[in-house]
Formats: sequence, structure tokens, C-alpha cells
Amino acid sequence: MTAFPKGLQRTITPWRNLSQEGIFFVIWVGQLVSLIGSELTTFALGIWVFQTTGSITAFALIALFATLPSLLIAPVAGALVDRFDKRKMMLISDTIAGLSTLCIAILFFSGRLEIWHIYVSAALNATTKVFQTPAYQSAITMLIPAKQLGRANGMVQGAQAVAQLLAPVLAGFLVVTIQVGGVILIDFITFFCAMLTLLIVALPSTAAKRSPLSSFRELLEEAAAGWSFITAHVGLLGIFIALAISNFTTSLAAVLVTPLVLAFAPASTLGVVLSIAGSGMLFGSLFMSVWGGPRRLINGVLGFGLISGFSFMVAGLQPSAALIAAAGFVIFFDVAVVNSCNQAIWQRKVPQALQGRVFALLQMVSSALAPLAFLVAGPLVDRWFEPLLAVNGPLAGSIGQVVGIGAGRGIGLLFIVIGIVNTVIILIGYLHPRIRNVEAEMPDQSEESVSRLAG
Repeated sequence: MTAFPKGLQRTITPWRNLSQEGIFFVIWVGQLVSLIGSELTTFALGIWVFQTTGSITAFALIALFATLPSLLIAPVAGALVDRFDKRKMMLISDTIAGLSTLCIAILFFSGRLEIWHIYVSAALNATTKVFQTPAYQSAITMLIPAKQLGRANGMVQGAQAVAQLLAPVLAGFLVVTIQVGGVILIDFITFFCAMLTLLIVALPSTAAKRSPLSSFRELLEEAAAGWSFITAHVGLLGIFIALAISNFTTSLAAVLVTPLVLAFAPASTLGVVLSIAGSGMLFGSLFMSVWGGPRRLINGVLGFGLISGFSFMVAGLQPSAALIAAAGFVIFFDVAVVNSCNQAIWQRKVPQALQGRVFALLQMVSSALAPLAFLVAGPLVDRWFEPLLAVNGPLAGSIGQVVGIGAGRGIGLLFIVIGIVNTVIILIGYLHPRIRNVEAEMPDQSEESVSRLAG
């Protein structure tokens, strides 16, 4: 327990007596505030880089540097998360990220900020996130009973959705009024809020009792244990593979929705479509926060995943802003439900001692395939799908009679293909008994952990 001066200790003591659910809520609020701050800075610095350089490549490199750490160190980070106390890991991660943000603010106000500073900061903040995210997800299982994990994950998804929807609007206003430097300082303050919530609550110690590491090779062996656990359970491995494919196809759609809409509508319409679609994530998260998911969570993953697959097909059928906006809303709504149910399954079934490593691998797969999708999306559309549905193209007289021909219709066809692929993956998952019955075949790990700590 962290030591405080007596006066401050009297103020903090009531927070130390909160229930497990109350502790989770306090931490959740701190993480929500921090997420909003981080999204504000990401948006504001993106504007600064683009306005300063006029280079799309320089702008895109921010996303690259924010992705690389997850690919390079996620398994090792997970092993370290399992070795050390989750609360301390989150505190250290937030502290480093906050100091990184403060350095960017100082460089900006002193007129010394350069593009490479932002790349370094993006990589450093992403590195802290590789440690912070699995620690946060693992700590949730220590605080929330297994039956309530769906609701808790709905709240976590909701925090991300609020940050992503609110930050661009706020940042656009704040950049004009207090400029980029002011936005960065706000982000630093939000990191402080996140750290404060972790300091004032009494989070159970989750550090694994192990002998000190003797070598880096031993750490790598511990990191490999997470993958060994996944491959040893066919049901979880099936969900893992389906998650990877879904992340790739969804990332393809995410990067192509802009040219899909702009092929027949102005930029103002695109903004409305993206806003409506993005709000689906918020409403889906709120829905999960109240509902908590079905009794068999795998039914939530498969059922709403199936609806999402059909929605991708609908989005590609016709060049209609209303149709794409409605389909996008349903897709994001389903993503929130699927992610919440999926995360709850892993939290229930993975032993506490392995959760950091397993969750880090899940995070790595989620992050790794997005850049690949961004790389292949352009050539896939330009060289294959758009020519197929061009005027007098090979499919103009057949499929083109249904989905239309001309600019953007090849992208529409790709959306239909994405929907078919996602639907087939879901059906395979449903027909595979080890995936369909994964919850019945594996005992809950988190319920025992929560009961032990509560007692």
C-alpha cells in the first residue's frame, strides 16, 4: 500500500473501503478521462504534422510508430505483466506516458518540436500501452465476478467509444482556442487523473510469486507459455484465429469506407455517415453495460458476428449513403457486443497467472493486422476489384447489374466479399463443437480468483 501524509490519508481512507465493483468503477473513470486526453492529443498532433509538412506519408508514419511496439514486444510485455503487480504496472505505464506527453508540450512551447519527436513519443506511448492494456484487463478479473464481466467489458468498450467520438469534436474546437500546446497539456492532466484513481483505491495485489529471472531466455520461455496455453485449447485457438481474420477484414473495410462514399457523395455526407456508424460502437457498449451478454457468451460472439457479416454485404450493395450509414451503425454495434463477450470469455477461462501473456497476444493480433490491411487495400482495389466493375468490365454485365458499375462499385463488391468471408468464419465456428462449447469444456478461472480475494 502506498504511504501518504496523515492528512491526505484521512481523505483517501474512504476510497480504500470501496467494494470490488466500486474500485473498478473508480479506475474506469480514470481510464476514460485518460483515453479522452490521449485521443485529443492524437488528433491535434496529427493536424500539426500535416499542416507543418503537407505530407501524407509523414502523417501516416505516426500510426506506424504507434503500432510497431505491439508487434515487437507484446509477448515479452505480457510475461512481465504476469510477474508484477497489475496496479503498479498500470501506474508505471501511465507515469511514463504522461511524462512523454509533458516533454512534447515543453518542446512545442519552446519552439523546438520536430516531427521525429512526435514519432518517438508515439512509439513510447504505444509501448506503455502494451503493458497497461493487459494489466488493466487482467485486474478486471480480480475485481468483477465472472457473471458480470460482460457488463464490465461493455463499460470498457464504451469508454473507448466515447473517447473516439468526443475527441475529434473537442480537439477541433480546442486547437482553435488554446492551440496544440494547450491540448497536449490537457492530455498530461488526464494522465495525472488516471494515476490518482489508481493511487486512492486499494487494488488487490496480483503479482505472481516466482523466483527472479535468471536470463532473458527464461523471459522468452515464459512469454511462449501464453501461446502454448492458447494452442492447447482448440476452442480458444479457434476464437483466436477467427478474431485475427475479422480484424483484418474489418480493417480493410475501415480504410475503404471513405473512398466508397466519396465515389458518389460529397465530403459533408461522408462526415455524417462516419458519425452515424461510429455511434453504433457507443450504443453497443451501453447495451452490453446493461445486458451483460447471453448466458453462453459464445452465442453473443457468433450471433452478433453473423449479423455483422450480413451488414457488410448490405453496405456494398448500392451507392447509398443511408444504406452505408445504417449498415455501419449495425456493424459497430455488433463489434462492441462481440468484443465484450469475447473478452469476457478469455477473462473467465485463462488462469490469472497467464492472463498478461495471453491478453498481450490478443492485443498484438488486434494491432498487427491493421497495418497489413492498410497496405493491401489500395492495390487490391485498384488492380482487381475496381476494374472488374468498371464500365465494360468483366463483371459489368453480371454482378454489375445488381451492385452497379463505375467508380466505387469495386469497393462495394469487396465489402460484399468481406461480409461473405466473415459470415463463413462465423458459421465454421458455430459448426465446430470445440468452439461452440468452449465455455462448457473449460472451467471458469476468474470466479475462483474473485471469491478468494473478496474473502
